[in-house]
Parts: sequence; C-alpha cells; structure tokens
Amino acid sequence: MIVCRVARTAGVLGLLAICLSCGDYYRPVANPVIPSPPNSSPSHIALVVTGNGDNNPGAGVTINVSGDTAVSQATVGLVPVHAALVQRGTLVYVANSHEDTVSEFGPSTPAPVTTISLPAGSAPDFVATTESSTVYVANSGGGNVAAISTFNNVITNTIPVGVNPASMAELPNGQKLYVANKGNGTGNGSVSSINTIDKIPNPPVAGTWMSPVWVAVRSDGQRAYVLDSGTGNVSEIDTFTDGVIKSVAVGVGADFMLYDPTLDRLYVTNPVANQLMVLDASSDSLPVTAVSVANPVNLAALPDGTRAYVSSATLTAGNVVSSQVTVLNAVDFSVKTTIPLTKVNAVPGCAANTWSELFMAAAADSTKVYIGNCDAGNTAIINTSNDTLVTTIASPLSSQKPATNGGTPPPQNPVFVLAGP
Repeated sequence: MIVCRVARTAGVLGLLAICLSCGDYYRPVANPVIPSPPNSSPSHIALVVTGNGDNNPGAGVTINVSGDTAVSQATVGLVPVHAALVQRGTLVYVANSHEDTVSEFGPSTPAPVTTISLPAGSAPDFVATTESSTVYVANSGGGNVAAISTFNNVITNTIPVGVNPASMAELPNGQKLYVANKGNGTGNGSVSSINTIDKIPNPPVAGTWMSPVWVAVRSDGQRAYVLDSGTGNVSEIDTFTDGVIKSVAVGVGADFMLYDPTLDRLYVTNPVANQLMVLDASSDSLPVTAVSVANPVNLAALPDGTRAYVSSATLTAGNVVSSQVTVLNAVDFSVKTTIPLTKVNAVPGCAANTWSELFMAAAADSTKVYIGNCDAGNTAIINTSNDTLVTTIASPLSSQKPATNGGTPPPQNPVFVLAGP
C-alpha cells in the first residue's frame, strides 16, 4: 500500500510538472537590433557664396569637408555679399545687396529657397545671430537692422541704427547686438547697441568713431571689439556698461578683424601697412604684436589653435592679380610656409585688396582651410596636415557670355566663405 501511494504521488507530481511546462511560459527571444543608417549629410561643411554680376542671381555652394566635393547648390539673389549659418548649421541666410532680399535654405538640401523681401533701398550687407529663433540683417541703405523670425521668415522688427551699418556681432547669450556703422565717408560713423530681448536700441556707444567696419565679441560675452578703419584703432567695449575701456592702434586702412576663441586673440589685417596685427584679448590692455605680411586681406585661424592662414592679393602690371596664403605658427607667428594660389586677370566686382577678394574659413575639425578666390572663380582647399593646396572647386557657371563663340561661360565669383559646426 505504501509503495502504491508513493507511486501515485510521484505520478501526480510528474503530471503537475508537465502541466507547468505547457503553461504560459516563454523562452526569452533575441530580437535583432538593426543599426540606424548613416546620416547622408556631411559631418562638416563649408559654404561658399558666389556672385554672378549685377543682373543675375548668385549661388550658395555647400562643400563636404571630408570629400572635398560640392554636394549641393542653391540659387540666391542679386549680388549676394554675406551669409550666416543658423540653428546649428541647419539653415543658411544670405544677404542679397542688389535686390533688397534675403535667401534662406538648408545647406544639405537647398531646395526650395525661401526669399524674404526687405523694404526698397535696404541694400542688405551683413547677417548675424547667436540665437535660434531670430536672425539679424544689417541694411546699409536703410540705416537699420531687420530682425527676422527663423520659424516663419517674417520680419518682426526694424531697428534703427547709424549710417551705413556694415558689420554686426551678438553676445553668446543672445541678449545684445553690436552694430558697426561705417558712415558715408565724412567721419559720421558710429557704433550701435541693441537690446535683443525687446528689440530696442540702446544709446549709441560713446567714442571717437570715424569709419567702423568690423565688430567682434569675446567668447565670454564680457567684451566687444570694434575696428575703425578711419582712425586705425581697435576699441574695447565693456558689454555691461557699453563704455569704451581702451583703444589701441592697428593702422589706418585696416579693414578686417577675426576673433579666435581658442587662443582668445584678435587678428586684424591691414593691406595698406602690409601688416597683420595680433591683439591679446585676454587682457584689457590689449597688447599688440605686429607681423609683416605682404598685402594681407583675410585670415582664418584653425580651431585647434596651432596655425593662422593669411590670404594676400597683389595687383601687378597688366591688371593681373597674384594671390597666395601665408601660414603662421600661432605660438610665435613665425612663417611656416607660403602657398601660392593663382595669377589671373582682375575681374570687375572683385574689389582688390579688400576682405572679400580672398575670403577664408577653417573647417570645424581643423583639417582644411577654404579660400574663395573671387578673381579666379574657384574655391581653393588647403590640407592642413601638410599645408599644401590639394584641389580647387570651380564655381557654378555664370550668366555672362563666353569669351569665344561656343565656349563655356566664365565661372561665378566667390565673395564669402563660412564653415559649419
């Protein structure tokens, strides 16, 4: 009897085990994880703005930094002169000076292009912002700054400034905008300060201004710097009080200034004096170092802080423009090498010895430097690993007549270059 009971109990337990194994119990299932496809957009870009004469639309060309190729092209307006990348480089705004418009498009997918109309006679010449919701356009003809919403591309405010605004820079926190008003050549230049929260101009910055042409802001937002080509000074402004702290001489005729946030310094090109002036912005005394460079017109500084690249243009006999790039070691400003570019005939519309003739930009990863060669109609690319010219990218064909019947029209002329994040 006992044996039978044990057997029956064992049988019941066996059946129970079988039932449990047949219940709602599932083995873990390994689902395959499919990786996201690679982003087709370039990781780093450079954007080149090209002009196409006075009566034909220009272009915005996006270059893939890693591939050294033009990956997209957008048609902009008449005589584009300046541009800005907005919303972490996903939008481009281009000022078209001869048709009172601003073109907006995406650098990777440029179609469609949105055209934003400005009042007649605005003559926009500069675009700037550190905000994501608003971009500012300086209107040299209207003596004002237009605030444009990046959400619907509508002008939300028109802010009066001085005569012939030529350059702008906004604080990193997006709360104040400084405008360099060049004036009309009679010494009536000025510097405007705008409260960007309510879009109301503050009192003009007091100072001895003749012809301010460039403005930059320090990365901590506590100082702004204004280059006055007429007085030959760089003035340092306390952004809390809008008072001028100090002015230092860089020479009459200096017309381009670049702030290097990596090394906390200012570079100023002066083609009249054949000098590059370097200012230490970490100190309010603004100590200056003068570096001899023949006919410097523009400059790019590598984000890694190792070198600075200075473009030079010389107009020689026969109306020929000879251009080159001088590579400087950032530590002691010694010349590392000189890279020749081109010798070509000067082109009308490419202003000799001005900052737009050979505008430069350094890629965000410091691997390339881009030079928009206005007279040559191409963008030169320097590989910074060995500081050699690796290639040139021809600009889009212009609407001008070919030099010979049945020939190819000449290329458009680069006037501005900027690098994406």
